[in-house]
Amino acid sequence: MTVAISLEELLIWNEESSAFWKGLLEDNPSILRLPCGIGGAPDVQQFIRHIWGAELRWAQRLAGVPETPRDAVPAGPLDALFDLHTQATQLMRELLADPAHDWQASYTLDVSWLPPHARTSTHRKILAHALFHSQRHFAQLATLVRAAGFTSGFSGDLLFSSALG
Repeated sequence: MTVAISLEELLIWNEESSAFWKGLLEDNPSILRLPCGIGGAPDVQQFIRHIWGAELRWAQRLAGVPETPRDAVPAGPLDALFDLHTQATQLMRELLADPAHDWQASYTLDVSWLPPHARTSTHRKILAHALFHSQRHFAQLATLVRAAGFTSGFSGDLLFSSALG
């Protein structure tokens, strides 16, 4: 047994967190309209769009399938946004199950928003980044929701996940 945390385990953690937020937002739709300001998102709904849209775009890049243009990512409703996450995790699971996938292969992003030294990474690092990106933003979202007076009950720490036993 390895003591390292696997990408499969991080994906489980991500799926649990995403399911939690979908449920909370379904039960409290007014949260979607809260002002946000994180990452340029004017409200929580657009922040969720960013989180799950980024997951999908990272997964598509790694899978070598056409990347959904940012302006084609739906703005809502919540079910359409969660579908982005579902599509992303499906692609991620397929990649993780493929024994021929080269996780050490380099991938170079042709984007201006990354400094040149950060544009080339391994597939492994990119998938880890995508999964941690979501978790980092879920922690920000939990703080925003609590500050707005909602009790989220978010237990997003890895310690509370079923991943890792």
